[in-house]
This record gives sequence, structure tokens and C-alpha cells, in this order.
Amino acid sequence: MKRQLGVAVIGLGIGEQHARMYATLSSCKVKLLVDLDRSRAENLVREFPGSDAGSNIGAVLDRDDIDIVSIASFDDAHFDQVMRALSAGKHVFVEKPLCRTADELAQIRAALNANASLHLASNLVLRGADLYRWLRDEIAAGAFGEIYAFDGDYLYGRLHKITEGWRGETDNYSVMLGGGIHMIDLMLWLTGQRPRSVQAVGNRVCARGTGFQYDDFTAATMTFPSGMVGRITANFGCVHRHQHVVRVYGTRKTFILDDAGARLMTARDPVEPGLAVAPVEPLKLATRPAHKGALIPAFVEAIVLNKPSRTADLDATLDAIAIAAACDEAVSTSSFVQIRYQ
Repeated sequence: MKRQLGVAVIGLGIGEQHARMYATLSSCKVKLLVDLDRSRAENLVREFPGSDAGSNIGAVLDRDDIDIVSIASFDDAHFDQVMRALSAGKHVFVEKPLCRTADELAQIRAALNANASLHLASNLVLRGADLYRWLRDEIAAGAFGEIYAFDGDYLYGRLHKITEGWRGETDNYSVMLGGGIHMIDLMLWLTGQRPRSVQAVGNRVCARGTGFQYDDFTAATMTFPSGMVGRITANFGCVHRHQHVVRVYGTRKTFILDDAGARLMTARDPVEPGLAVAPVEPLKLATRPAHKGALIPAFVEAIVLNKPSRTADLDATLDAIAIAAACDEAVSTSSFVQIRYQ
């Protein structure tokens, strides 16, 4: 029997869900729980027999019994922790965003190239939803014809989370990297295409008069070599429940997900009045995975089975950061930006 993979989890907000998922896997053993609030870690270790509590990443790096580092700390800590874990020879699963700038992304790419056996994944959790797995297969099979437009709106609806707490205290907090990246990732992951350039605008209307100093709304339009157009918004201050909206337009079918649910359109209006129109087809598949750690089992399986560490899914993860960073650059420069994939 192979030795279980030792797991350390850093950040025990959403990280608590990471730990619970690892604990369901026979190939893993949760060994270390780390949080800035050490008492939080000490309370949680009681649920994971044989695990230890820590308060910083230094407790992780020198332990030979730790194979996987699962990072769920604040956004601005991700890059440093990812780099240190990779440099220590650990596989890494990290909450989004993987990092926050093009320069940080370049350094992570270099670290991966220097450690080709290590696996890296980011918790872009919508990939685990039944609805999007079905949609990806349909698009790949050609059922939608040629995809010519993708719209994704990230409706956060939680203004208080950027005007209060750590997001509001983070230098250069980006709503595109902090939320819109889910829509960018879906666009890449579903279509298999990546944009060439982006133009974007933003504002800080909803957060005006608060301590939050950055845009709470960003809208980006992207052009693709194929001619496809992508439109992505990150809308953190909206008066709306937390939700996302996705529209995929193909030459044969249209997919829509909004507050009315998921559905397919398979026909245009009839050429002549009175002719029958194909009905809208509702889709009953789940729009979110059942667990926030839904991507962890496949990540672990790839390590256990020694699958290739450089995959199309990883490419999409890295490219999504490049795109989101370009969106922020386009806002700050008020210009079209050519996206640099390195």
C-alpha cells in the first residue's frame, strides 16, 4: 500500500472545506492546519486526528511528510505562498486568484518549468458544476456550431465584503481578479479559445463614500483570433443576490443562464409570421458543484496516478490570470491592451 499524501491547509475560512474534502480521500492524510488565528487552527485539529496546528507557512515547508499544500489565505498572500511551496517541492492547490500581476504569473511559470513533476491547480470551482461540464462537452461536439460570442457577468451582490474586512484593506484589490476571473475561466475552459486583446472600463459608484478605494465594477470586451468576442463584467456592488450570468452564442444554439435558470435556444424567430417556433429548452443541471472542494479529488488523483502535470486545464488557469491582469491594465491606461501569455 502506498503512503498517504500528507496535506497542509493554509487559511481556515474556505480552507476548512478543503480540509474536509481531503479527509474523505483514502489517499490523503490531513497533517497540518495553518491560520493567522492560531486558536482557530487549534480548534479545528480536533476533527482531524493526528494533525497539528500552525500560524504561518514556515510550519509547512520543512516537513518531509507534507506533499500537498492547499492555500486558502487572503488574495495578496497567494503568490508568495505558492512560490514558497513549489520551491519546497510541494504540490499546490490554491484558491483564486492564483496570483495578481503579470510579473507574478511569469515567476510561477518559471517555478513550474523548474519543477516539472509538481502539480498546480486553482479552485476555479465552476468547472466542477454538472451544467458546465455538460455544456463544455456539447460545445466540443459541435452542437452549438461556431461560437461567436461569450458573455459572463459576475454579480457579487456583497458590497459589505469590499467595504469591510480584508478585501477593503488589500492594496490594489481587483474585482476582476477577485471574482470576474470565474467568468474568464469559464470562457476559456468552455470554448478552448483565448483572447488576443482587451479593452475595459470601470467605476467606483456603489462603494463611493466608503473606505474602499478601487473600482467596484469593471467591464471588459475581448477580441479573439477566430473573430469571437468575449464580454466579462465583475459587479461587486450590485443590488442583486450573489449569482453569475452566462450567455454562449453559437451559429446553431444559444445557452443562457440567469436568474430565470439555465436554458437553450435552438431556433431564431420564424421567417413568416404564424410559423411554429422551437420551444425554449430548460436545463435542470446543477449550476454549482455540491462542495467547494469539488475539484480536489481530481487534483489528488492526478498526483497519485502520476498523470501529466502540464494540462489544458492548467493552461487555462494561467491564461485566466494573464487576461484578468490585462483587463486591469486596460482600465488604468484607457486603451486596448494586447494580452501577454508568456
